[in-house]
Amino acid sequence: MNRQRLWSLVLGAGLAIGAFGAARATRNVGPDNPTPTLRLADPNEGPSRNTFAPVVKKALPAVVNISSSKVVKTPTGFSGQMPDDEMFRRFFGDQNPFGGRGGRGNRAPRQQQRQHSLGSGVIVSPEGYILTNNHVVDGATDVKVALGDKREFTARVIGADPKSDIAVVKIDADHLSYITIGDSSKVQIGDQVLAIGNPFGVGQTVTMGIVSAMERGGLGIEDYEDFIQTDAPINPGNSGGALVNDRGELIGINTAILAHGSEGNQGIGFAVPVNQARHVMAELVKNGKVVRAYMGIMLQDLTPAMAKAFGTSDTHGALVGDVTTGSPAERAGLQKGDIIREVDGKPVDTGNQLRNRISSQAPGSTVSLKVDRNGAVRTFTVKLDEYPAKEERASNDRNPEKSSQDIRVEELTPEVARELHISPRTKGVVVTDVNPDSKAAESGLRRGDVIQEVNRRPVENEQQFEAAIRRSGDSALLLVNRQGNTLFVAA
Repeated sequence: MNRQRLWSLVLGAGLAIGAFGAARATRNVGPDNPTPTLRLADPNEGPSRNTFAPVVKKALPAVVNISSSKVVKTPTGFSGQMPDDEMFRRFFGDQNPFGGRGGRGNRAPRQQQRQHSLGSGVIVSPEGYILTNNHVVDGATDVKVALGDKREFTARVIGADPKSDIAVVKIDADHLSYITIGDSSKVQIGDQVLAIGNPFGVGQTVTMGIVSAMERGGLGIEDYEDFIQTDAPINPGNSGGALVNDRGELIGINTAILAHGSEGNQGIGFAVPVNQARHVMAELVKNGKVVRAYMGIMLQDLTPAMAKAFGTSDTHGALVGDVTTGSPAERAGLQKGDIIREVDGKPVDTGNQLRNRISSQAPGSTVSLKVDRNGAVRTFTVKLDEYPAKEERASNDRNPEKSSQDIRVEELTPEVARELHISPRTKGVVVTDVNPDSKAAESGLRRGDVIQEVNRRPVENEQQFEAAIRRSGDSALLLVNRQGNTLFVAA
């Protein structure tokens, strides 16, 4: 027998054995095996006792998908935001503080394109009114609403309030499911909540979490921040959706997530309290806009360093960083450096809290303020105006603190003051450079800031500034003018 014939026989035998083994394996799972014994649930047993199904069933039909579109003009090859300005560049260099680089000749043609966005909304009345976020429908020329029962409608925007990021849209439809409105003032840290949305047009989503903070503000997300903070995941597209309690009542409108460079949820979400959303909705339906009261002060939180600089250990209250000329606050006698401890007999903890309380008042009403001025407690009565149509330039950014070292200043001339958008009569020194690795940079000081006072004493030139800093020891209280608004810096 030759070798080739031998290998053919061996291979054939192997295939036969394999086939036999396969046949035996097939027979091992055949009908001769005993039937598996399974432990089945009692068919008379009710649904799971640890469930939010009744809550979801109650709230889910009221949550809708909102799609909007608008035509926007986009630059092609845009690379800058500011024209070249020698006076401005003298202090800021080529890099400007508002993003981009200075320089002419960098404007490019603009082209039109249609921009689409998806979000969620909550039906709050049988008439078809829907609460959502302003940023979901902002500037939209076309708004579509898709209900959970697959019906779709063209909606119209009743009104929008960018300052709170709340908008109201309306559809004309019958047999609508609408949600029960809760009371967000009764929400407590630790409450279980559900975040319900209809983010991508593929159906509703439901996530669960707990409330981790109330009256959260100072985040720079909106102008008026009084957020409910929750760890219930709020994914992209859930903006405008419902935050509900364990009874299925609406307690908030999901608005934002804290993502830190990621577009997905990372465990911290924010919702506008429904009491605030109801107030905004009522104003929008009635007036087409939100009418807010106005006092005319720029507020800062009283940090430990700031309190120490003012000679107090009490960090509760709101520090007046600036008073607008001709405002109700100025007419009432409020001054820079006042610490507002109470409003209408209620304690004030932060500047954001006071701002929200004032804005919720009716224009023409009066408020009583308990004020700490240089250690003496005084009471002021302020008659509030309506918030001006042209908003004051005001943002104290974040409360800077710590150090005033590693900075260079020059005398402020009227010409430079005009370029920095402040009055040419302003006295002080302008910050021309800040060491990026210094405590001064950490404090928030930046090029273009004008230092007007050190420890409540005016400074008008470099020599006065340096002498005042030397006398200040470990702590200095700076009054900084930034584009026409002042704020205090504990350095």
